Amino acid sequence: MSQDRIPTEDSPSTEKMLFLQENMVHLVNQMSMPVIEVSLVLSKYLNRMVDELENKAAISDEVLPENVLNPWPIEATGDLETGGGMPLERILEIVDQDRMDILDTLIRTVINTTELPFMDAVLALRRWEQLARTQLSFASGVGQLFSPMDLPEEF
Repeated sequence: MSQDRIPTEDSPSTEKMLFLQENMVHLVNQMSMPVIEVSLVLSKYLNRMVDELENKAAISDEVLPENVLNPWPIEATGDLETGGGMPLERILEIVDQDRMDILDTLIRTVINTTELPFMDAVLALRRWEQLARTQLSFASGVGQLFSPMDLPEEF
């Protein structure tokens, strides 16, 4: 993250979201991050931010939109039948915690430094989550969970 490009607190949210997107794309591509690792980091952030937004909405007697509260739908055409794969505990032992910590730090730093509103951050990360879930739905074996996240050109 270059200092002269970091959006300020006063920058429009779209600029902050674009900054988060660009940095995440660069990092995920540079480190060839497996889709399972990206998914785990996204899940952690989305759960925390949605919980916080739900608490604030309850206090204000507001209702959050569905696209914030829940994962976006995916078009899964992969084989959703799982035939005795590796136990979740074993998969979690294999993931690269250091790589996940780097992505975690990037997301946290961008959100905090730019003061990106949680609502906008959730929407930005929901797009990533949708892509990751789609790719996970096509995984036919444990090995494919550790395939690098495949980001489309326009992503």
